[in-house]
Amino acid sequence: MGIALDGLSSGLDTTALIDALMQAEAIPQTILKNKVSSTQTMISALQALNGKVASLADLSETTAKPDSLQLFTTTSSSDAVKATAGSGAAPGSIDFKVNQVAQAQVSVSAAVSEWTESSFTLTTGEGPGVQINADSSSLDDVVRAVNNSDTGIKAVKVAADNGKFRIQFTAATTGDDGKFTISGTAMPAFTEVKSAQNASLTLWAGTAAELTVASTTNTFDDLLPGVDITVTKATTEAVTVNVARDVAGAGRVAKNLVDSLNGLFTFISSNSAVTSVTDGGATKAMIFTGDSTARDVNQRILSAATLPVNGQSPSTIGISINKAGTIDYDAEKFQAALAANPAQVEATLQEIASRINTAAAGLSDKYDGQITARIKGQESTVTRLGDQVDDWDRRLATRRATLEKTYAAMEVQLSSLNSQSSWLASQLSSLPTTNGSSK
Repeated sequence: MGIALDGLSSGLDTTALIDALMQAEAIPQTILKNKVSSTQTMISALQALNGKVASLADLSETTAKPDSLQLFTTTSSSDAVKATAGSGAAPGSIDFKVNQVAQAQVSVSAAVSEWTESSFTLTTGEGPGVQINADSSSLDDVVRAVNNSDTGIKAVKVAADNGKFRIQFTAATTGDDGKFTISGTAMPAFTEVKSAQNASLTLWAGTAAELTVASTTNTFDDLLPGVDITVTKATTEAVTVNVARDVAGAGRVAKNLVDSLNGLFTFISSNSAVTSVTDGGATKAMIFTGDSTARDVNQRILSAATLPVNGQSPSTIGISINKAGTIDYDAEKFQAALAANPAQVEATLQEIASRINTAAAGLSDKYDGQITARIKGQESTVTRLGDQVDDWDRRLATRRATLEKTYAAMEVQLSSLNSQSSWLASQLSSLPTTNGSSK
């Protein structure tokens, strides 16, 4: 059998011819691949949409909580007192004098070269004594045994004169609850360098209502509801602590919700636009143009944010829809409404946030949310189309092999015919010729 080379006998570029034929044969597969690409683009867009809706669900859930607008600021007339307002606080003011701050007991032993006994008792507060059993009477072993005990008392060895040391014992907690004693059969002398004491305040000093309150720590967490008051030093003058509603902070809560809403609406709008791409009038549609899922998400969230609450429009607290289909937030109107009727504004914003959360959570739920279901459907489509593309790969490979075999056989046949033609021509040319004339 002869050797078949590309176009050797026919003069045709059979490789190019086969490629052209295969390109035509592959048109259905190309259409499938384009569908896979467009579907994957839609999946990416839906995932981005789902992420924004899920973030909105989380934010709205926080905003819908009863204490979301329970924000307060505090001021103190002295740097010796710091106040922090939290949940349950209320506007108000109080005066008091700081008598003393809380401190932990510190006791120091006499200078010794070794401990007098390896076993002794530490007693904290009103609790039972704890037996300390050191490995030896060396000071290091004693310090280690104390620090490893569950008494909460810490010991440290401090150098003294003439090669001797003192051991300092320090309570872990301040106030009367941290008082401790050290006892044994032959203990060294101790000096209490700091006594355990509670922090103490006097309210309404000099009046018939004068009241002294104490705390084992330097923080008074029940003096005012929802307010922690921390003292750092005693004062000679009365200190005034003011608690006021944080109107600006509450406004930021509302604005953050509106900003998140507008971020979602803008994302859907920009991906649903139809734009002109040439002067001749050709247009380009974005990924969500005409998409029912994106349209439904936009409508459900927008309705949740703008429908009336107890017959009152959200615009009464500065939240209103504009002609562009996004939400306007009027900070001054919100703060004025909050100052005039805090309870109503809180209830209105919480209801709006609750409705948004219900809608957003239902749309983005990772198991059965509407957007999630759409994403799963698109992913199934990609898988199915991918299988069809693979089938076409096998089909086209078989078709190319058939064409290559056919054209190769044609070249071989043409080569054989050309050989026969050349042989015949040579035979004819070798025949003798005669010259003569008739008489």
